[in-house]
Amino acid sequence: MKFAHIGDCHLGGWRHPALKELNLLSFQTALSKCIKEKMEFILITGDLFDNPYPSIDTLKDAFHEFKKLKEARIPVFIIAGSHDYSSAGKTFLDVLERAGFCINVSKFEEKNDYIILQPTLYKNFAIYGYSGKKSSLEVEDLEKVKFQDSPGLFKILMLHTAIRDAVGSLPIKAVDHEKLPKSDYLALGHLHIFYQRENRAYCGPIFPNNLSELEELKGGSFCIYDNGKIIREEIKLKPIFSFSLEVKNALIATEEIVAKLEKENLTDAIVLIKLHGILEKGKISDIDFAKIEALVKKKGAFVLLKSTSKLHMPELEVKLEFLDSINLEFEIIKKFEENKPGKFNSFIGPLMKALQMEKQDDEKTSVFEERVSSESRKILKI
Repeated sequence: MKFAHIGDCHLGGWRHPALKELNLLSFQTALSKCIKEKMEFILITGDLFDNPYPSIDTLKDAFHEFKKLKEARIPVFIIAGSHDYSSAGKTFLDVLERAGFCINVSKFEEKNDYIILQPTLYKNFAIYGYSGKKSSLEVEDLEKVKFQDSPGLFKILMLHTAIRDAVGSLPIKAVDHEKLPKSDYLALGHLHIFYQRENRAYCGPIFPNNLSELEELKGGSFCIYDNGKIIREEIKLKPIFSFSLEVKNALIATEEIVAKLEKENLTDAIVLIKLHGILEKGKISDIDFAKIEALVKKKGAFVLLKSTSKLHMPELEVKLEFLDSINLEFEIIKKFEENKPGKFNSFIGPLMKALQMEKQDDEKTSVFEERVSSESRKILKI
């Protein structure tokens, strides 16, 4: 018994052409290994695509790779994730399925306040699935999930969600795995981590999905289930060199960065520069990124990525006192009384309040005017 568990591929997610190409290459690397090692089948636990409607080029790339699997007679079982799920119900996963490249195993019926998952049967396996949704809306559903029985078969449950014991104390919606139907293997996607406990696993993303993940994960991964053993397969296509620099003076930052890079071996590396701090001199545009990129290219790097999102100009301190219209009027009156003291000043405040009286919904205009006039006369003692 040997099958692969792949998740969070996010094909088409990177805007940078070089990173988009690496993302695809990681996917190709995983599938090539699956073909070479003759997997019985492949599970893809959501977010094959970065959105429900990928570009034509991304779709063509996916078709090309799935065609190889079909020729190798390796079936693919798939569910949608939070990125490629569509509330409209139709996505390009349906196109792949109609082409005979995969089977969407998210099949269920709602009955007596429960969601009954129906199995996709393959040899001696019963494969169940429930798709991820936007904003973790699937979590509440999963607390109502039950299996349509499949006695005697190896049960696999595919989910794209957060499991409580994997997220720990993070304040995100998660489901308790003990509340889920019992399965022989729980194949998880959504969290971009490798996490394995007993018979459940997050395989990690096939390739880092953003700059932070590039720095932290250094590459992608997937899992192979081999006769009860869950094996992590790492995919590291390029070395990653990253450094963070606090910048106070933008006028000398270029030379500081160049001096740091000059000392490093950057051959074929993804170079990630993260700048942070509050500028005391100069501005961000004073940093010569063209010069930095030329150096990186000269040293044979694969690509330069930079982040200045945490590099800021100093904020101007502006103290504003917000007053509503009533308080503003009384502040003006107060200033008037201070500048021009007199006996009449004592009447100004009460008169202002009287004149701000509001007409009641069922009150006639003549009655309202008389009420205001009467209150004013009392104040003036007329």
